[in-house]
Amino acid sequence: MRVSRRALLAGAVSAVATRAWADAPLTSIRPIARVPNKDAVALMVANADLAGEVGVVVVDTASGEVIEAISADTPQPPASVTKTITAPYALEALGSEYRFKTRLFASGIIQNGILDGNLILAGGGDPNLVTDDLAQLAQRLKDMGLRAVKGDFEVWDSALVNLDEIDSQQLDYLGYNPTITGLNLNFNRVHFEWKRIEDAFETAMDARSENYRPVVTSSRIRIVDRANPVFTYRTAGNVDQWTVAKAALNDEGSRWLPVRNPALYAGQVFATFARSHGIVLKTPQETAEEPSGTPLAEIESPPLPELMRSMLRYSTNITAEAAGLMATSVRTGQQRGLRTSAYGMARWADDRAGGIAPYLVDHSGLGDLSRITAADMVQFLLAPDVEDTLRPIMRVVPLVGEDDKVIAGGAEVRAKTGTLNFVSALAGYVKTQQGRNLAFAIFASDLEARERGKLQGDERPPGARSWNRRARTLQQDILKHLAVRLV
Repeated sequence: MRVSRRALLAGAVSAVATRAWADAPLTSIRPIARVPNKDAVALMVANADLAGEVGVVVVDTASGEVIEAISADTPQPPASVTKTITAPYALEALGSEYRFKTRLFASGIIQNGILDGNLILAGGGDPNLVTDDLAQLAQRLKDMGLRAVKGDFEVWDSALVNLDEIDSQQLDYLGYNPTITGLNLNFNRVHFEWKRIEDAFETAMDARSENYRPVVTSSRIRIVDRANPVFTYRTAGNVDQWTVAKAALNDEGSRWLPVRNPALYAGQVFATFARSHGIVLKTPQETAEEPSGTPLAEIESPPLPELMRSMLRYSTNITAEAAGLMATSVRTGQQRGLRTSAYGMARWADDRAGGIAPYLVDHSGLGDLSRITAADMVQFLLAPDVEDTLRPIMRVVPLVGEDDKVIAGGAEVRAKTGTLNFVSALAGYVKTQQGRNLAFAIFASDLEARERGKLQGDERPPGARSWNRRARTLQQDILKHLAVRLV
């Protein structure tokens, strides 16, 4: 059901049902005072104690009835709700059978298990490649009988345009703002671990995944006796050089840090596994030339729908960017930069939904310059084939009553969250207890507070945690009203 933009912006229609909403627990069976739907949600928004803007749009997917429209035409950052556009964009362009491939090539002749030439590890843009996958790839190289490589060991990462980071305004040490290349590993993060031993610290940097923890030297860290900043970063040749403030460390702990040279990082990890099989490789070096030699072995990602399901569930930014960039490359026949690719995705969404006007700067929603209105978001959710694509792969959002128990009774919410400091977004679909199907968007942002927080340089600026908590509470209140109280 396509709903006109005029209908969305006109506000809730007067014929809406008047099922009750009040402060009593939703799990209660006591009589509840009846409040008109439009007044109920408006009261929730007014009482949420949220500085900034709040936009809410709810539409019946069958009839096109606009149930709620509060600040429907106010553009706001969608944050990770952007991924609800990226998923169908990538699936349409690449197809449901698409798999990213990471391959090994030989540029010379192999005789008696010896390669007289170069070995090339070539990335295909796989955003979910992990250390265990490289271990399997090294095992396959051994199984085919390779024992030695006379030439160089090269890594190729140009299947995707290379990006130093998704959003330059984010702090350097945030693992969810990774480098993007055609050869990625462990979401382009390295695991930093520390432990106090008397008056000193023992540190380790490794490329851990489920079964392996190979130590890496392409990322190094030094503890400095200071209070701030918590981390500093610089590149020294092909090595990521980090420092961390001693005052910020407790007795032991760990966190993931970004890797800014992921192709060399992947190459070093692969060489470690090759060496364990007796195949000694030279230090990896990057090549700009696309491999054209003999294919030796490959590892495939899961099918794209599975990657998109995981992306929507865990909100992995690198997956969104790799899928979006690859989709644009396939659509246009050439690689595009991040902004150009995101612009192309926005135009696709506009065409698909019939006249919306999103402004997107990336495919993940990490950049806070992106803007979309709640009305346009719902219009996209109602566009042809979008619900059929999204709803099955969206995460189920539990509705929790005042007794902290999940509300049962047939209602279901499938949606995508989006969170930045002082930005909270949620959009998706609701099946109510009465059997109605709804599409909704709930956007909230305090952009002045966000800018102040960015100037302070804190990962969690003062007030952000409590503001975002109140925004999530408002989302729950509105969803419970829609799912349980709406007739």
